[in-house]
Order: sequence, then structure tokens, then C-alpha cells
Amino acid sequence: MKKIIEQIFLAGIESVLPKKLIQSQMNLSEDVLQIAEKTFPLSRFRHIYVLAVGKAAALMAKETENVLGNRITDGHVITKYGHKTNLKYLTLTEAGHPIPDTEGVKGTQKILNIIRQINENDLIIWLISGGASALMADFPEGATLDDLKLTNELLVKCGADITEINTVRKHLSKVKGGQLAQTLYPATTVCLILSDVIGDKLDVIASGPMISDPTTFTDALAVVEKYSLKDSFPAPMIRYLHEGANGSIPETPKPGNPIFQNVFNYIIGSNRIALESAANKAREMGFETHIVTDNLEGDYKTTANFILETIDNYRQLNLDKATCLLFGGESTVKVLGKGVGGRNQHLALYLATMIDRRKNITILCGGTDGTDGPTEAAGAIVDNETMAEAGKKNIDPYHYLYNYDSYLFFQQVGGHLITGNTGTNVMDIIVVIIS
Repeated sequence: MKKIIEQIFLAGIESVLPKKLIQSQMNLSEDVLQIAEKTFPLSRFRHIYVLAVGKAAALMAKETENVLGNRITDGHVITKYGHKTNLKYLTLTEAGHPIPDTEGVKGTQKILNIIRQINENDLIIWLISGGASALMADFPEGATLDDLKLTNELLVKCGADITEINTVRKHLSKVKGGQLAQTLYPATTVCLILSDVIGDKLDVIASGPMISDPTTFTDALAVVEKYSLKDSFPAPMIRYLHEGANGSIPETPKPGNPIFQNVFNYIIGSNRIALESAANKAREMGFETHIVTDNLEGDYKTTANFILETIDNYRQLNLDKATCLLFGGESTVKVLGKGVGGRNQHLALYLATMIDRRKNITILCGGTDGTDGPTEAAGAIVDNETMAEAGKKNIDPYHYLYNYDSYLFFQQVGGHLITGNTGTNVMDIIVVIIS
């Protein structure tokens, strides 16, 4: 059953791989470039620039090179370590994620250097995918890279959701929150986006470098306050946010600003697309299949309880054949222990403790990018035998749960989901099989 559930998960990933998505959305015929629903006669443009940031950026860029070839004037790609590929016309930087590093700062500077060459007669193709908020790294004057690292670490571990995290990131940056659009105006820019955000919110994905920002410096301070981060936040960062809230620093560009009139944003891959493909695979394999939601969010315990309630509801229907339930989204974990893991492994471990006495249930919790937290695992697969296996090895699951050390638990007990770098990122998929 674990092999079957993994095949369903992988079918979801297959549908949102950059090669398939770019080929379906970009086509060059003689001198006319079709991108999504827009047509661009290339004779209108002096130069074409390609810029890409995110975990899927390298593969998205490669496919774009395959379409445009030597028509590309220049461009740069920033992606996570281990996610690079060979490119012919574009340069590439591998950088830190989820904690920014020096390479991310250098890569961002390279993008800014290219942008300074661009004028109104140029076409820019932006390729954006999950992870871009950390990979495109900059920080306010007076702050340091260490301040940026600590800020991101505090935000990622405090239990805040991605909208809240990126509200703060946008207001500690000169490139996020629509500010790159401000720099590029009045050039024509087309953004092809892989969504890793619930509700596919354009202003949240990658911290919205090319979209208007409805949030404010005051909103960013409210997030810091909500999660009691003020005392641990780097002083230059807090000072910058207060200066912005007081009006000493300009706000990010807001809805209605004319700088966005030549910007076209298209979401070409999403969690919903992946879930539908996974559902088709499950049906092919003979399962009664239901996509429950692609908006799973909130604390991992709340998420787990919702999954378990849904399982119980379907079991009460006394379905005649095995059932597959699919959930998409992203849970949050407020990390209190010193262990190693990720939200999917932690959720899977918690679910394992809850389904111990429920027979014939198998659950996969996996990140579509192939990595969960700072580990090489995409997540984990559990069933009612997981706790029994832990007992045989004299391993206390609650010790690992309370120490937020799910990676070591699954390393010893088994159950890790290992896919390697998938080259895409559309949040998480949870697959449940009731057999």
C-alpha cells in the first residue's frame, strides 16, 4: 500500500513539472511569441531578458531557453542548492533556502544589475516559483546578512503562515512587494508563476515582486507582535519597520498604481492541478477518489484533526471499495524542540500516533518540491503499523514528537518519503488510503 500511495503522490507532481508547464504556455512561431493568453510580436522589442527565482527556476529557465534560444539577450537564475541545471544563455546562482545566505544576496544583485540595463522597448520574462522569497535576498541599509538570517529563522519557526511571513519580508526588502515592477516600469513584463501559496495569492507568492502589495509596515509590525518576536528580532529590522510605519520610508506600491499596467501575471501550476492529476491516477488504480480540499492550512494539530474527522466520515459511509482522499495546502509548525524535521514529517508522526488503533489506513504527507524542512526527505508515509514498529525497536514516538525530531524517528523506524529534487513546488499533498 505504501508503494501505491507513493505512485499517486508522484502522479500529482508529474503534472506540475516545469517542462510540461512551460511547453504548454509558451510558443514561438516565426516572429510571434505566445505566452499564456498574450501574443507578442518580437519586432516590437529591442531585447528579451529572462529572470527566474525559486526552487523550480532552473528547469523553468531551461525550457524557456529551448523556446527562445539565442533571442535571449541576457538573464539570471537564482535557485536552491542542488537544484541547478545546465543553461546556455542564462547565468545561474545557487543560494540558501529557507534561510538566505551570501549567494542569495549576490544573485539578487546580479538580477538588479541586469534590470538597470532594461528600458521601455524591452520584454522581460519572469519565471517565479516557491522559495523565491528566501532566495531573492536583500536587507535594509544598516542591517546585516546575519540580521536577515535570524529574521527568516524566527519567522519560519514561530508558527506564522506564509501570508504573515511574507508581509514582513516585503517590508524589509527593496525588491519584494511590487518594488521590482517599480524598477522595471515601463518595460513589458510577463510573469509565469508556480504557486506555492494557499488560494494562489499573487501578492504572497515569492513575496509578490511584480504585483501590488495590499499590506503595510504596520501590518508587518503586527505579525512581529502577534508571535512575540519583538525581543528576539534584530534591532535594525525592528527599527526599519517602525520607520516605515511612521512614514519615514516609502510604502510598497499599492493597488491602482500605474507601474503595473505593463505587467502580466499568469499562474501556470498550482496545488489544485497536482491534486487533480493525483486523483486521476488513484481512479485508474481502482480507488473511490475524492479531492477534499486544496486549502489545508493552520497548525499541524488542527490539520491532523480535520484529516482524521474526514477519514471517520468516509468510513461511516461503508463504501464498497477502497477509498483515496486527497488534501492539498500547507500546515504550520511552531518549532519548540531542538530536533530535525519538517512540517510533513512532523504531521505524519503526529497522525501515526492518532491512527495507531485504526486499521487499514495509510497516510502520505509530502512536499511537492521533494524536500521537507532542512532534510533530504519529502515527507513520510505512516499506517497503523508505524507505532507497532516503533515499539519493537523500543522507540518512544512522543519523545521525537515533543522534541520536533521527526526526521530521526522515521530514519530509525522507516517510512521516509524520498523523491529527490522534483524540480517543482506547489505546496504539500496529503494522500489517505482507506482499504
